[in-house]
Amino acid sequence: MNLNHANKTPAPLEQLVYIVDDDEALRDSLIWLLESAGLKAQAFDSAETFLTAWSDSMSGCLVLDIRMPGMSGLELHERLNAMHSTLPVIFITGHGDVPMAVSALKKGAADFIEKPFNDYDMINLIQNALITDRKRHDARAQEADAQRRIEALTPREREVLELIVAGRLNKQIADDLGISIKTVEVHRARVMEKMGVHSLAELVQHVMITSPKDE
Repeated sequence: MNLNHANKTPAPLEQLVYIVDDDEALRDSLIWLLESAGLKAQAFDSAETFLTAWSDSMSGCLVLDIRMPGMSGLELHERLNAMHSTLPVIFITGHGDVPMAVSALKKGAADFIEKPFNDYDMINLIQNALITDRKRHDARAQEADAQRRIEALTPREREVLELIVAGRLNKQIADDLGISIKTVEVHRARVMEKMGVHSLAELVQHVMITSPKDE
């Protein structure tokens, strides 16, 4: 089975800018600003309504007011972190909120901007957040593809793969597994083909991205 041509061209990534702010006028002005810049946006009037709509399949970024009635922006950010959300978060802060925003940055927020903000600065922050989101999405897709390819290997091919990545030479692999060097060469060629790689360095990179990450 040749997996190099098994994938269809992936659909374009649909990114939205999610705005969460209790200020209706600000929500409306941000939507107008974003749409005028060619970006798609969706607004929510509270953290609770956004949390109800949230899905781990969302792509884009979140523009989040730090202070709101009910659940605050900081509380929503913490809830999203607990659910392993990867949406980049840009906090909108008012006077005196900067220390809280800095604390949020340490907890994974992408950035923050103070009111009143410059439209150009806001667009620039959002564009950077969308780039970050796209990179994360691409990394997850690469990891899933590499994992799928590894799972398509036979048990013997997986054994050979593990030994190749461990730095064992063909003769050493043959001795380890009690098979001929020729058989190792055949398995090695099939592993390279199924993994969709052309070099040892590429093979190691594919295996590394599927390895468990340290918390």
